[in-house]
Amino acid sequence: MHRRNILGGSAVAVVMSLLASHAVHSAAGPKGHTHTKFNAGVPGDPKKPFRVIEMIAKETDKGMAFEPAKIIVEQGEQVKFVIKNVGELDHEFMLDSFEANKKHAIEMQKNPEMEHDDPNGKRVVSKKQADMVWKFSKRGTFEYACLIPGHYEAGMKGIVEVVAKGKLPKTAPTAAAKSN
Repeated sequence: MHRRNILGGSAVAVVMSLLASHAVHSAAGPKGHTHTKFNAGVPGDPKKPFRVIEMIAKETDKGMAFEPAKIIVEQGEQVKFVIKNVGELDHEFMLDSFEANKKHAIEMQKNPEMEHDDPNGKRVVSKKQADMVWKFSKRGTFEYACLIPGHYEAGMKGIVEVVAKGKLPKTAPTAAAKSN
């Protein structure tokens, strides 16, 4: 008995490419995605002092957003993000470089079921919150974004400016943040 190949050669190549891509990006399981290289610093130590910054994830009449849309931190500072999803949809908070987030958003379009629970990213279901401790070891400008397909494009992103130690402006958008 002969078996018929019902998938053409190009379809097989596409499926194999998707499987290979998924295998590279899903070390945490079929729905997961893990990171080992971080552009915006390093995972923090919750046993060491940190500043708390509350992030609100929500839908708006103009799209989707994080509040605040920009934060300023000092190089070497450790921050505990308390990410509160007050919206009706699930959101995520992914901290990375602009380039890496843009590339990752494209991967998420290809694998929309991919979820994140990494040191630099958390998925937050509607009406819940998640915490993330991060140490900003590098100066520069970075991005936090929701990479769930359609959310990034709807404006769900913000900026982290990492300034030299002692250069945090008195009027920084994080002035209301608490320290532990």
